[in-house]
Amino acid sequence: MKKIEAIIRKSKFHQVKKSLHEAGINFFSYWDVTGLGNEKEGHVYRGVSYSTSDIQRRYLSIVVNDDFKEATINAILSSASTGEVGDGKIFVSNIEESYRIRTGEKGKNTLN
Repeated sequence: MKKIEAIIRKSKFHQVKKSLHEAGINFFSYWDVTGLGNEKEGHVYRGVSYSTSDIQRRYLSIVVNDDFKEATINAILSSASTGEVGDGKIFVSNIEESYRIRTGEKGKNTLN
């Protein structure tokens, strides 16, 4: 099993969610987060200067069976990209075990 964590633009969340559903990923958790980016300059929008060092993003946490890893990553990459700085990051890590609390069942079938 793999845990896929993605930090994406909030404006791309609905596109990413749709793309994940189309790839067969129907369960994941998400949070609104604020982070610090590499960009140090401020921007001017409609005559108002604002800082871009604190950026609003959405954090996705998805646990999938190994055979869904590539489909999940590709769904995020294709739907979250704008081609601009600040599109986000994807992190992949191994999950040793999972349990279904209701039944005590363990293993990859708990993700179904």
